[in-house]
Amino acid sequence: MLNASDLKKDSDTVVIKKYPNRRLYNTDTSTYVTLDDLCELVKKGTEFNVFDAKTNEDITRQILTQIIFEQEQKGYNMLPVSFLRNVISMYDNKVAEVIPHYLETVMHNFMANQERMRDMVSNLGVPGLSPFSQFEEMSKQNMSFFNQAMSMFNPLGMFNAGKPEEKKTASGGKK
Repeated sequence: MLNASDLKKDSDTVVIKKYPNRRLYNTDTSTYVTLDDLCELVKKGTEFNVFDAKTNEDITRQILTQIIFEQEQKGYNMLPVSFLRNVISMYDNKVAEVIPHYLETVMHNFMANQERMRDMVSNLGVPGLSPFSQFEEMSKQNMSFFNQAMSMFNPLGMFNAGKPEEKKTASGGKK
């Protein structure tokens, strides 16, 4: 278990302390911060860990979840209700320990594809370069990653991941 003393003073990771009065203190800037401030740090790519000032327990996951909750309350609604229900239902499932790694991998691949798309758009001015066919391919890959992630929440989907479903006729036979 990580605690505030494990992080070196010269580390690039910012240490945030949460006090019993619910205030968050950035030890790097010696200022109190809000969840919105931490959200901006995430968007800038600044690594930080949040520790309970009293117990020194790492509560980063809870704070990040709270930031997501606040973003959803502001109307961004990025997480579909069905996805949230599936996540909740997986908490006491035997495959639950695999899901964080899987979701992290899918999100990493999605972000990498998004970066490639941005690079291609910035190169649009280069003669002879037409990235639109590549956009279509990356969109298909992103959708495939998303479908694979969602199928992880369906126990039967784990066995069918990546395999197209066979279409059946009205009489029940395969097409």
